[in-house]
Amino acid sequence: MKKWVRNNLLWIVGGLAGAVFGYVYWRTIGCENGSCMITGKWHNAMIYFAISGALLFSMFQKKDTAK
Repeated sequence: MKKWVRNNLLWIVGGLAGAVFGYVYWRTIGCENGSCMITGKWHNAMIYFAISGALLFSMFQKKDTAK
């Protein structure tokens, strides 16, 4: 388990940071009437931004070429 967490640390941190940012974005900027697909509800915003954050942070992960 420790090895898996160490290998995927940037994915995990990116997902958590994205989820927090998604909640803050929904709370401060989100749609007033709930008609927006992504930012209309807090859980949609958190999921969308968590996936985006994980993908963004994964770009900085070094490739393991020694196999």
